[in-house]
Amino acid sequence: MTFNPSNDESIIAGRTFDLRDKVILVTGASSGLGAHFTKVLHSAGATVVACARRRENLDVLVQSLARATTIVADLSDPDERVATIDEVLARHGRIDVLVNNAGISRSSRIEVETLDDFTSVLNLNLTALWHLSKLAGETMVRQGSGSIVNVASIFGHVASAPLSQGAYVASKTAVVGLTKELGVQWARKGIRVNALCPGFFPSEMTTENAPDESKSKDFILRETPIGRFGELRELDGPLLLLCSEASRFMIGSSLMVDGGWSAR
Repeated sequence: MTFNPSNDESIIAGRTFDLRDKVILVTGASSGLGAHFTKVLHSAGATVVACARRRENLDVLVQSLARATTIVADLSDPDERVATIDEVLARHGRIDVLVNNAGISRSSRIEVETLDDFTSVLNLNLTALWHLSKLAGETMVRQGSGSIVNVASIFGHVASAPLSQGAYVASKTAVVGLTKELGVQWARKGIRVNALCPGFFPSEMTTENAPDESKSKDFILRETPIGRFGELRELDGPLLLLCSEASRFMIGSSLMVDGGWSAR
């Protein structure tokens, strides 16, 4: 039997993922996944605020995006986190979606990893994410609606071997747990909190943390069931799902987009 959706059904499907009239804050937006997410959400009709440290990259990103603006901030600084949320509210009066994408990673074995290395990664990847979620969540509670999408990782669920990334794995595992906790706390207040867990996609972070690029690439291609790296466009559907009303019954979920890596 062939399924041929009617025009009405197509319209309903389109509206389900529609982000028109939504104000979305994307952190870590100056490159990689964050820059891509900004474009995708804008194309779905959202008004997007792209936040990162690198002003030049942000300016280039939003040149052709009519409903996108920028905020330059170092989100490792708690005062700048507060100022970022305040600025979005001053501009738009609301925050409908927060995409917590900002993060860093350092690759080193625990024998040489320092306490400062460890705490700096957790400060941005976990503490800043918690703080931004709290700040945005407070205004979402007043609105009675909102969605928080925490960009975690497959390394929130499995070890990072053959790379050694203790701090990164610890931070992303904590993000997965925090997503569940906040999702449950806010479930009856109209706020959804879920995690997007990408596998191996091309990004600055992927390149920076491959000590032997050829061997790492061979390992990933060999061990990923689908047999290749992900393409950025393959994150579009999962992102739109979590940001839109299509995920209205999803609470505290981790959406794996990894070519089968975590299912091995």
